[in-house]
Amino acid sequence: MPIADADVRWVKAPKLGLLDRLYFPAIAAGLGTTIKHIFQPKVTQQFPEERPDLPANYRGLHRLNRDADGRVKCVACYLCSTACPARCIDIVAAPAPPEWKDREKYPEMFVIDELRCIYCGMCEQACPCDAIELTSMFDLTGLSREEMMFDKEKLLSVFDESVKMGKDPIRTKAGPLSCASEPAGESTTDGHG
Repeated sequence: MPIADADVRWVKAPKLGLLDRLYFPAIAAGLGTTIKHIFQPKVTQQFPEERPDLPANYRGLHRLNRDADGRVKCVACYLCSTACPARCIDIVAAPAPPEWKDREKYPEMFVIDELRCIYCGMCEQACPCDAIELTSMFDLTGLSREEMMFDKEKLLSVFDESVKMGKDPIRTKAGPLSCASEPAGESTTDGHG
């Protein structure tokens, strides 16, 4: 069915005056912005020498947390992998050693593709045992894609490094696993009970 001529509206290009055709007003506005910025204080930060002051809730490099016994806190429940919108977390579960009475399984392999990750924090929110957290570390580099695949050992070393630096994420909870493991009515260090 063709469109009726009454339903068609033709739009005409606006008429430009002489100044508009010469672009003088646009050039003058651009020069005005440039001159205004010349006299404003400079905010350049000399990065490696001057470290930025990031907010406490900055989401940077991932870490796998350790429990009080130095074991990985992860119980290989796959919730972080399921919640991840970028699908950058791969986990292979294995039965926990018999001496680990508090869990049935643990991650035999845990890999995060840091190049694919969008640092949204969904993995951190989904984790029921507070095993994965995003730190305030931001200066990660790699010369190949393989170097940016963080396995379990590398993620645990990020935990060790961030603890050594004294820069625990603000979202860290108290308790053997997390606030989900605390009995009802018992308060944690972050004020939730």
